[in-house]
Amino acid sequence: MLKSFLSLLIVSLLLITPSSWANVIQRHSSLAPFNTSLQTVPKPSIDNVIDRAHALLGTPYRWGGTSVEQGFDCSGFLVYLFKTEANILIPRTTAAMHRSTAATIKRDALKPGDAVFFKGNGRGRINHVGLYIGEGKFIHSPRTGKNIRIDSLANSYWKKHYTTAKRFHAVR
Repeated sequence: MLKSFLSLLIVSLLLITPSSWANVIQRHSSLAPFNTSLQTVPKPSIDNVIDRAHALLGTPYRWGGTSVEQGFDCSGFLVYLFKTEANILIPRTTAAMHRSTAATIKRDALKPGDAVFFKGNGRGRINHVGLYIGEGKFIHSPRTGKNIRIDSLANSYWKKHYTTAKRFHAVR
C-alpha cells in the first residue's frame, strides 16, 4: 500500500508543469526571488575571461602551471581562463591550441578573447600564446622569472614573432 502511494505521489509530482509552478510562485511571493535568480543567471561571456585575466596580472610564470596557487605557463593560463570563466575547454598545450580546428583569425580581424600565437627561440615553431584584450594588446604569462603581464603586439619582439590567432569563443 505504501509503495503504491509513493509511486502515485512521484508520478503526480513529475506531471506538474512549469506553468503550474509559475502560478505557485505568483501566489507565494517568498518564492519569487528564487525563480527570478534562475532566470537571470548570466551566460558565459568573453568579458569574464578578460576581466579574470586582468585580475591575475602579477601571478608568477611556472612551467606546467595551471592554477593561481602554483602559477601558470602561457597555455595553462588560457586553459584556466576559458574553463573557469566561460566553461570552454581548449587544448592544454600551445601547439595543440594552434593545431585545433578553432577558427583562424587574421591579425587585422582580432577581437578581445582571441588567442594570439608566437614563434620564438630560433626553432621556427609555435611556442607561445597570449590572450588578446583589444587595442593592440594581449595578456600572457611570458617565461620563467616573469609574471603575467600586458604587452603590445606593436612591440618589436612580439611584432616580429607573431604568427596567427585562433578564436575559441563565439563573437557577440
